[in-house]
Amino acid sequence: MSKRILIVEDELDLRSTLEFKFKSEGYTVNAVSKGKEAIDSVARKKPDLILLDLMLPDMSGLDICKKIRNNSDSFDIAIIMLTAKGEEVDRVLGFELGADDYVVKPFSVRELALRVSTVLKRREKQEETTKITLGDIEINLSSYRVFISDTEIKLTAKEFLLFKHLVQKNGRIQPREVLLEEVWGYNSSVTTRTVDTHVKRLRSKIGDIGSKIETVRGIGYRFNYVV
Repeated sequence: MSKRILIVEDELDLRSTLEFKFKSEGYTVNAVSKGKEAIDSVARKKPDLILLDLMLPDMSGLDICKKIRNNSDSFDIAIIMLTAKGEEVDRVLGFELGADDYVVKPFSVRELALRVSTVLKRREKQEETTKITLGDIEINLSSYRVFISDTEIKLTAKEFLLFKHLVQKNGRIQPREVLLEEVWGYNSSVTTRTVDTHVKRLRSKIGDIGSKIETVRGIGYRFNYVV
């Protein structure tokens, strides 16, 4: 089955070009021009990846990204942001909200297609069908759900991937650079500050288990859970 791509872009010529390109690549494509149309489209038929313009006529692409990431039915959709804004603060904010990649206009359509392929392949690699269990912790890798003492913990996509990696490496120090590569794909626009921010949020969400995420000064973090 072909992968589904949702294009959210208000520039007609660019939207048509992208729609033609990805259909020719074998993807199933839906294209819309407004944020509300994008949210409605996601609710009707969940795509595998969204190409999301940051500047839309009715709402910000950042707000759309936030809504998608905060919805348990859609938070695992891959998102690549398309924007004319190139400032670092915009890139950082996009990644903080859970974007998988960020492309600044004008861009090469061929390069964008390669980025789409890379993001989807990375997601496929992460979509394993088994569960990770460690004491009272259960991580369902196919549904992106986390349970602690049989209570579901609501995490964003990046928080989920971060927690999964730390649990899998239980007892071993994980340098920030390793976490960047495993969770964010080591995009050069993402900094170690992003890792620290996500660890802080993760700790607050997982209750007493949060104390098991130890800070290793000057290096990174270690999940230290003894069963």
